[in-house]
Amino acid sequence: MNRFLPRLVQILAPQSGAIHKRNKLICGLATLALLGVSSLRAALGDPSILSEPGAPGAFPLVQAGRAAELRVDERDWPGVRRAAADLQADIERVSGIKPALRSAEGSASARTPLVLIGTLGRSAAIDDLVARGKLDVRGVAGEWESFLLRVVEEPQPGAAPVLVIAGSDKRGTIYGLYELSQQIGVSPWFWWADVPVRHRAEIHIAAEGLTVGPPVVKYRGIFLNDEAPALTGWAHEKFGGYNAAFYTKVFELLLRLRANYLWPAMWNNAFNEDDPENPRLADEYGIVMGTSHHEPMMRAHQEWRRHGRGEWNYEANADELKRFWTEGMRRNRAFENIVTLGMRGDGDMPMSEESNIALLQRIVSDQREILAREVESDVTRVPQLWALYKEVQEYYERGMRVPDDITLLWCDDNWGNIRRLPTPAERNRAGGAGVYYHFDYVGGPRSYKWLNTIPITKVAEQMPLAWRYGADRIWIVNVGDLKPMEFPIEFFLSYAWHPARWRADRTDDFARAWAAREFGPEHAREIAALLAAYPKYNYRRKPELLSPETYSVVNYDESDRIDAAWRELVTRAEKVRAALPREAHDAFYQLVLHPIKASATVNAIHRHAARNRLFAHQGRASTHAEAERVRALFREDAELTRFWDEDFAGGKWRHLMAQAHLGYTIWQQPAANVMPAVTEVQPARGAVLALAVEGDPDARPGDYPVSAVAKLPPLSEHGPDTRWFEVFNRGTQPVRFAVEPGAPWIKVSSTSGELGPDVRVQVSIDWSAVPADETRGTILVKAVEPQGNVLQIDVPLERTPADARGFVETDGVIAINATNYQHAHRAGGIAWRTLPDFGRGVGGMTTFPVDAAPSTPGSSAPHLAYDVYFRSTGKFTVTLECAPSLDFMPGQPLQLAVSLDDEPPQIVRLGTEATPADWNRAVAEGVRRVAVPLVVDRPGAHVLRVWRVTPAVVLERVIITTGRARPAYLGAPESPFLGDPSHF
Repeated sequence: MNRFLPRLVQILAPQSGAIHKRNKLICGLATLALLGVSSLRAALGDPSILSEPGAPGAFPLVQAGRAAELRVDERDWPGVRRAAADLQADIERVSGIKPALRSAEGSASARTPLVLIGTLGRSAAIDDLVARGKLDVRGVAGEWESFLLRVVEEPQPGAAPVLVIAGSDKRGTIYGLYELSQQIGVSPWFWWADVPVRHRAEIHIAAEGLTVGPPVVKYRGIFLNDEAPALTGWAHEKFGGYNAAFYTKVFELLLRLRANYLWPAMWNNAFNEDDPENPRLADEYGIVMGTSHHEPMMRAHQEWRRHGRGEWNYEANADELKRFWTEGMRRNRAFENIVTLGMRGDGDMPMSEESNIALLQRIVSDQREILAREVESDVTRVPQLWALYKEVQEYYERGMRVPDDITLLWCDDNWGNIRRLPTPAERNRAGGAGVYYHFDYVGGPRSYKWLNTIPITKVAEQMPLAWRYGADRIWIVNVGDLKPMEFPIEFFLSYAWHPARWRADRTDDFARAWAAREFGPEHAREIAALLAAYPKYNYRRKPELLSPETYSVVNYDESDRIDAAWRELVTRAEKVRAALPREAHDAFYQLVLHPIKASATVNAIHRHAARNRLFAHQGRASTHAEAERVRALFREDAELTRFWDEDFAGGKWRHLMAQAHLGYTIWQQPAANVMPAVTEVQPARGAVLALAVEGDPDARPGDYPVSAVAKLPPLSEHGPDTRWFEVFNRGTQPVRFAVEPGAPWIKVSSTSGELGPDVRVQVSIDWSAVPADETRGTILVKAVEPQGNVLQIDVPLERTPADARGFVETDGVIAINATNYQHAHRAGGIAWRTLPDFGRGVGGMTTFPVDAAPSTPGSSAPHLAYDVYFRSTGKFTVTLECAPSLDFMPGQPLQLAVSLDDEPPQIVRLGTEATPADWNRAVAEGVRRVAVPLVVDRPGAHVLRVWRVTPAVVLERVIITTGRARPAYLGAPESPFLGDPSHF
């Protein structure tokens, strides 16, 4: 049965139109059937090793008020012994009982339960068990960062059982220790997000234990970047700066997340100099250190500013730069590092135009000579990377090469779209390849640093490309201030360990497992939905990019729908918080509730500023009320920051919400939050009736050349069900009004009222009573007390023939969510897959495998088919809305094709190498649009086909424009569908 459930979930996924409303209970049962019990396990994705008391072979970690003794060999790595102390503290956190922690003393012969901790080859007791055949370490021994947890019965005659935590290497053992901590109930985020530890009076470990093999990606890490003012202010207040007290908290978090790599904070900071203990402790903990893409040879750029002599220019100052780099490598050579090579301009800027490939190749050669002299004569044994960031990639494409053992670190476009991946030939390089990715960025078209705007659906769509195309040596992600990126950070690192576990169409599995671990299973589904929704809404338009002009206040109720969606999230989040135990409130606030409330407030500020400006244009007396609402919301935004700093969690996280997020005018952040400008009007004396209709920013009475008659967008038999107009006052005195439909089949929500407040009137049609040949009606709106204006509204009607099937042309458009296809044709091992909740709407469609060869469209090639129905004929435009992915393979631009009925497919290139303005728009809006001409020579039913050409294209929406398109940021809602929707 389970093989049919993915399609069932897709069919039942929530859609945007009334015809797509689905039974939530059925959808939930289907998803639970997919998940089994995995979402309730303590560890994300790994089988639970917890056991019921009395189960055969179960190991009593804590039982009857006593904890098993922890033993670790004194010869083991200092980082292992330190992490064993963390396990000791975690067992006490969970049970209230602190276990003893002692030396392993060479063998396991105690008569009380023991936990033997050690690295293969460094633990005499564990090596003895292996040698005597008591412990099978296949799948771990000789592997990278692998571990096992296994119960060994009677390790010596008469001895009590032992629980063995054994690692293939230092980090393997450490990961095994933290795996046990996580499974017994200590979240990796217990300190960094105040996640409460669940109390267990007894803890038993299943006999079969757990074996975890090597990660897919060898080096997995984060980059603390763009860290001022938020992280910097917090670190200085909490720890006195970016010192060892700060970084050991980061190191421990990374290890609990099974990460191993760090680029440290570098704005006005120097990791190795600010506290000399930083690099030593990183190595002791087991963290591989690096420096950012523009800081070569283990030296922070701040060190050059402090100690460098002369220009940061290799042509003019090579000797001084070589001295500077030599000192850095000599200082750090005893530690585990990945050395960044190459050179950018001063302060992460492009090098001068005069710089050339030959110069850069000489720089790399000279840097490797330093490595050979200072670190290792066989320089190929020193891990190195060359970051192909921004213009540096162009040097590579123009022919620059580095030695084969250097890892090529490909980059995204700073907005989550990978720019380039290895070709088949490049996959054979000894140094391999990796990816530098972004959850935070300072630069164009707009810096984004404040809140989480990263849906994990985006990560799960892009990073499989890196995996399948061989960029699996290093994955590092820019996480800004670290908080509030907790959720996407853990997904990124979990995905790097085991990509096959977290398929792009199953990201909700991860969200539910994460929520269950942090807050328990009872509310996990709802919390997971909230964790998915708020970054998705922020991805549509990052808060820093919002303006009063973003969402339409006159078309498709767009601004109202966006605001309602945010307010619903706030309500749902508040409800969950109220249901959680008190000890979980702080964690829930910072991980879920605060980002939702903060985002909702900023969206509301811009919405009411937009209404203020519209109302001023229309001369409404209510303009002032909208201005006051903006001011009140601006104060609410400030209050959220004040509460975070002063009241929340005892001030533990003060400064971490200090990032400016309102008032951007260029790519760079403003000096302080600035409220959007608002406008005032001076109402006329007396009472002046006026109205405005949906779809038209101009009011009536209006100025020349506005028509005296207002016109609603058309009403259709199959949707939308209503249109609206608003009646308002331009004066200071009340006015009573009357609404008079011109025909009995025109229904209005109000026939009279008094202004005062503006009144929105909904208009609907009784289609059973409309004469067969009628195409329009009218409504009169009159000022009756005092008598005054008489205003007319035209009501256009769209009639649909009885034989209409498919998505029906309405209001000059056919809009289709790509996931609502009528047929998905697979061929040649290539299949379509739904990415639920992907992108700006309900989801996207893409093909798998992601590394399959291109297809020739036509005949039986892979394609999606959509039934459409046209009322009109003519030369139209099909707009395909796709994810803003880039041409990541040389010579293979992203393409798909479109055809109507049996016409030959038109191949369409996504245009990812278009002008900077096109790229700016694509990443700012989170979607790339490509337009295709379409000729429809007869009204009626047709089939539109979208053909797969290249892999890695994600189609989100199909828009066919047949008339005057009404502008809206998210476009027209999905058109009504006539026929059987069961295939959705």
